[in-house]
Amino acid sequence: MPHVLVSAAHKSSGKTTISIGLCAALNARGIKVQPFKKGPDYIDPMWLASASGRDCHNLDFYTMQHEEILDNFSRFAHAADFSLIEGNKGLYDGLDLDGSNSNAALAKLLEAPVILVLDARGMTRGVAPLILGYQAFDTDVQIGGVILNRLGGSRHESKLRRVIEHYTDVPVIGAVHQHEDMAIVERHLGLMPSNEAQAAGQHIANIARHVSESVDLDHLLEIGGQAGEITTPAAQTITAAATDLRIAIARDAAFGFYYAGDLQAMHDAGAELVEFSSMDDSSLPKNIDGLFIGGGFPESCMDRLAANKSMLESIRAAIENGLPVYAECGGLMYLSRSIRWDTERYDMVGVIPGNIQMHAKPQGRGYVRIREVEDFIWPAQDSCREHQAHEFHYSSLENFSPDSDYRFAYEVMRGHGINGSHDGIIYKNMLACYTHQRHVKNNPWVKRFIDFVRGKRNS
Repeated sequence: MPHVLVSAAHKSSGKTTISIGLCAALNARGIKVQPFKKGPDYIDPMWLASASGRDCHNLDFYTMQHEEILDNFSRFAHAADFSLIEGNKGLYDGLDLDGSNSNAALAKLLEAPVILVLDARGMTRGVAPLILGYQAFDTDVQIGGVILNRLGGSRHESKLRRVIEHYTDVPVIGAVHQHEDMAIVERHLGLMPSNEAQAAGQHIANIARHVSESVDLDHLLEIGGQAGEITTPAAQTITAAATDLRIAIARDAAFGFYYAGDLQAMHDAGAELVEFSSMDDSSLPKNIDGLFIGGGFPESCMDRLAANKSMLESIRAAIENGLPVYAECGGLMYLSRSIRWDTERYDMVGVIPGNIQMHAKPQGRGYVRIREVEDFIWPAQDSCREHQAHEFHYSSLENFSPDSDYRFAYEVMRGHGINGSHDGIIYKNMLACYTHQRHVKNNPWVKRFIDFVRGKRNS
């Protein structure tokens, strides 16, 4: 089960672009590459999935127990020839002083050699103490190789190679020069998603070509072969329930933030996912039992969303008629009265009595902890009703004026949510929140939602 963890000295070093290129270049060789992403990110996994041809799964210390991370990694890595885990931020960065949730901690848990991507702009001899410091800081972390990125030219590359070879024992397995056609457009939530970027396939091919020309892929595979063998208790065989439900799911340029594990859990629970476009389809799919609208960038498509009045009416009528609905972040924005960004304002579904206002800075960003209210909408679970999750939104819900038919779903223990103290809006059989949840052992939200949908259908 060869695998590596790709990290960097600091954020914005280009490790995502390098990781995309490595996945695509190895995939082009006929190697089955299983991508993973550390943390709660949605956008990087979309690119990694497109590059590898396989769903990318998130590994996150905040929402998952160590055993879950090991089991999740083992389950999908065993079905591939090589696994690549892309880190987040720098190798030793993290929430805790002891680094217990850092990339380095994940590398140690998975016994993964680290490929350190270094943004080499403006660096010469100083690259050596940087590498030596990263090696010395935690000797249990195996830095298997270095990829120099954003080099200024062959002369710059030669200088750095000589310095690293002279002062360190870390091999340089790649040296990628500056190329304009490797850059991925960034916006307020990070990189532009691959489902929105035009000609994403060609862009990935360009990145793969530069990476394959600049990185010793055979050496990378050799380093991956030095990874420890992950041994976990015999994984419980998941037997998917017989498909008896149809769940509509919005999948287009406006809504694309879905965890692969959550969608798999829906399938395992007996749900058929029926995709639709909020902008191009005239109405919801027929004969559905529930609706799931994930996060995304509705603000970037608000003119097209507003123009599709028949879809707005279809969703509004479905909610008023009691269709079970779960909406996260972008989904909540879509269900509001309107979205305003700068001087432009467009009407949305209008079920949530409030207006969305876009801001220049994040209104909620990072890990959250939420507690369910006593009269929560979904069936109770045996485990804790306090959940750890994530939020990242530049919008706020303004002029929220609910009547007695509306109630909040969560108390916010950490984070911002809707108003700093509450998140989640319950109306009839709809739950809409800013929080992004993950289906994990301590928060099996998918099972609860599917059980709720099934119960409403049967009644």
